Amino acid sequence: MPAKTKKSTRRQPALSVCMIVRDAAENLPLCLDSIRKIADEIIVVDTGSRDNTVAVAKKYTDKIYFFPWRDDFAAARNES
Repeated sequence: MPAKTKKSTRRQPALSVCMIVRDAAENLPLCLDSIRKIADEIIVVDTGSRDNTVAVAKKYTDKIYFFPWRDDFAAARNES
């Protein structure tokens, strides 16, 4: 009889993908399609899109936040 394999009690690391976006509706589907199977959560921070970016993001996640662009990438990154 083969030996039983020991079930691992270690948890897999979680992967959160945080994206800062603006006017990215055209490119966002390809990007989000490529990560959705490996990401445990997707967070999108929109910095003032005038196109369909938010509508596209809503197809992939409900974690969409709005942060007005202040010409400061670090502030937007910290918000995400």
